[in-house]
Amino acid sequence: MTVTPFPTAHVRAAAHRAPYRAIGIWLLVCAAMVFAMAVIGAITRLTESGLSITEWKPVTGALPPLSESAWVEEFAKYQATPEYALKHNGMDLAQFKGIFFWEWFHRLVGRLIGVVFLLPFLFFAFTRRVPRSLVPRLVGLFVLGGLQGALGWYMVKSGLVNRPDVSHYRLAAHLSLAVLIYVAMLATALPLLLPAASGAAHAARASLRRHAGIAMALVAVTMVWGAFTAGLDAGQAYNTWPLMNGTLAPEEMWNLSPAWLNLLENTAAVQFTHRWLAILTGLVVWSYAFRALNVGVQGRARGLAIAVAVMVLVQISLGITTLLLFVPVHVAATHQAGALVLLGLFTWAVMEYRRG
Repeated sequence: MTVTPFPTAHVRAAAHRAPYRAIGIWLLVCAAMVFAMAVIGAITRLTESGLSITEWKPVTGALPPLSESAWVEEFAKYQATPEYALKHNGMDLAQFKGIFFWEWFHRLVGRLIGVVFLLPFLFFAFTRRVPRSLVPRLVGLFVLGGLQGALGWYMVKSGLVNRPDVSHYRLAAHLSLAVLIYVAMLATALPLLLPAASGAAHAARASLRRHAGIAMALVAVTMVWGAFTAGLDAGQAYNTWPLMNGTLAPEEMWNLSPAWLNLLENTAAVQFTHRWLAILTGLVVWSYAFRALNVGVQGRARGLAIAVAVMVLVQISLGITTLLLFVPVHVAATHQAGALVLLGLFTWAVMEYRRG
């Protein structure tokens, strides 16, 4: 019988991975919850529910009104807002309960994410299962989660005084921070679960990683303009494609001065920018996928190249469908979910080219 004095490389890798697998799974669960919260946030926005709760109570606000008198009091607070006066005047209590649910549910999921993140983190930390190098990143993620809650309230506040909508800038910032947390969680979890990078040995590794990174950045930028589009209700106008009511670029998209302000605040220009950023992103994603397959990447890197190529077509199709159908809630929410799926796939793809 032969006795091996040292474990094989495969056994050593498995032994190294075992203590961290639970951390990776925990972070994936948290990322999935952030994903769900972003989609619920989209539904909240699309159903005009986001201003139904006029106060920020991080602890006591976890429970909805529990009596009829409490509901009447909550409704009275909403009736004092500009949104009720200008958009929902005449809404009854039953209708108010409908929009209240989505905002309450959105905030509840945010609270649950905090609990699901904090308690396991404390357990892993006290049992010394978290590598020291990972502690600052995990603490940073928790801090970002707290800031996201505060930013959400800062966004809501913009719609409670003098205007019936939240600021589209604050909406975009709120979504952007959620995306940052989602991507950071995935980027932290994946190396713990899949330490062997399938594309790392390829001669074009560095170039493909940069290409994937550029495509990923374009997906994120397109999402920001999607938030501008949602915040300005720009999807309710120019509901034709590829032309915008018979023209490629409407004259009114340059009505504001200075000219650059149109790209941020002019309904026509914001929608135009979102449309063509999406097409540019699709071309860059497809060029990345073509390169990756053409140079012969294998394993997960190859599968991910195919996945992003398919997903970007699905996402563009969802965007066009959302526009043509005048922004139905279920299609528009699926469109936001698709953007997060695409971003998640690219996070994984970039990680596949890291050095082992």
